[in-house]
Amino acid sequence: MSHYPLIPESKLPTLGTTIFTRMSALAAQHQAINLSQGFPDFDGPDYLQQRLAWHVSQGANQYAPMTGVPALRTAIADKTAELYGYRPDAESEVTVTAGATEALYAAITALVRPGDEVICFDPSYDSYAPAVTLAGGVLKRLALQPPAFRVDWHAFSEQLSPRTRLVILNTPHNPSATVWQPDDFAALWQAIAPHEIYVLSDEVYEHICFDPQGHASVLAHSGLRARAIAVSSFGKTFHMTGWKVGYCVAPPALSAEVRKVHQYLTFSVNTPAQLALADMLRAAPEHYRQLPDFYRARRDRFVQALASSRFEVLPCEGTYFLLVDYSAISDLDDVSFCQWLTTEVGVAAIPLSVFCAAPFPHKLVRLCFAKQEATLDAAAERLCQL
Repeated sequence: MSHYPLIPESKLPTLGTTIFTRMSALAAQHQAINLSQGFPDFDGPDYLQQRLAWHVSQGANQYAPMTGVPALRTAIADKTAELYGYRPDAESEVTVTAGATEALYAAITALVRPGDEVICFDPSYDSYAPAVTLAGGVLKRLALQPPAFRVDWHAFSEQLSPRTRLVILNTPHNPSATVWQPDDFAALWQAIAPHEIYVLSDEVYEHICFDPQGHASVLAHSGLRARAIAVSSFGKTFHMTGWKVGYCVAPPALSAEVRKVHQYLTFSVNTPAQLALADMLRAAPEHYRQLPDFYRARRDRFVQALASSRFEVLPCEGTYFLLVDYSAISDLDDVSFCQWLTTEVGVAAIPLSVFCAAPFPHKLVRLCFAKQEATLDAAAERLCQL
C-alpha cells in the first residue's frame, strides 16, 4: 500500500511568495540598498519603547480584552474626534487588531458572501484580492491611470451592479502616493447612497499626508461613515511595523460582525504594546501631528537628490513611497528592471505591475523613502549614475 503525501487543493492557487519578500531577499543577497519593502530602517520613539518595557515589568502579560484594552480604545476615539470631527464610541465602534492587515481581512470576511461583488482600485495593495477570494467574492478592479491615478467616477458607476456589496479604497494610496479629496468621498457617496453597499477605507498612511488640507477620511463624511469600516495602523504611525497593532472604526452593527471574525482569527492583541500605545497617544500626540513634516522632509531630500538622474519623479501627495518613471533608462518591463536594478545597481525597488491584475505597460517602479537620510543619499547616488 503506497503512502503518498496528502496535498490539498489550494484555495489560492495563483499565489506564490510575494514580490516584497522576493525583492527583500534579493536585496540581502546582493547587499543592495533596500527601498522595496515599506518599512523604516530607523526605530520608533524612545518613550514608546520605555512604556512597553514598563508594562511588561508590571505584569501586563495576559490576554487583553478581545476588542482591545479600554485605555487604547478611548485614546483612539479621542484622536479620531480631534482629527475628523467625529467621536466614535470607544466601547462599540473601535476594535484593536493584529495590524491593519488583520483588520482588512476580518472586515472583508465579515461582509463578503459567496457571489458578492467587491470593487477596488488598481494598482491596489496585495492583501485585498486573496481575502475577497477566500470569502467567495468576485473582485472587480477599476484601473487608475498614471500619472494622476484619479478615479473616473462615471466608470465607477458603470461597475455597480445589484451584486455589488463592498468598495475598498485606500488613501493615501499605496503604491501611487496619491490622496483622495473630499470631492472623491462626495462622488462615492452619490454613487452608492441608493444601494446597500459598504465601504472599507484603508487609511494606514493617514498621518503621512502632504496635502495642505490634511488627510480626508471616510470618517469625516457623515453619510459614508454610517456604512464604512476605517482601518489604521500604529506600525506606520510610530515606525514600529513589527509590533503589528492596528485598529478599525465602524458603526456598532458593522463592528459587531468584524469582531466575530477577529475573535476567532487572533482573539486579542499584544497587551503591553496596546498599553504602551495608549500612553504614547496621551503623552505625545505631537508625534502624529508632526509626522507629515517629518516625512515631507525625507521626500523632498530624496526628490532633490534624484533631480540630476534620468528618472522622471512623479508627484507624491502621501505615503512614504515615491514613483519614478524609468522610460529614459531602459526598455525592460518593470519586474525585470527591478531585478536588474537590485543585482547590477544595488538598489531594490518594487515594480508597479504587481499591484494590478490587468497588464500594466507603464515603466514605473516604487521606492520607499522611510529611510535614514544617509540611506536615501547613498541610493540616490547610485540611481543618478544610470
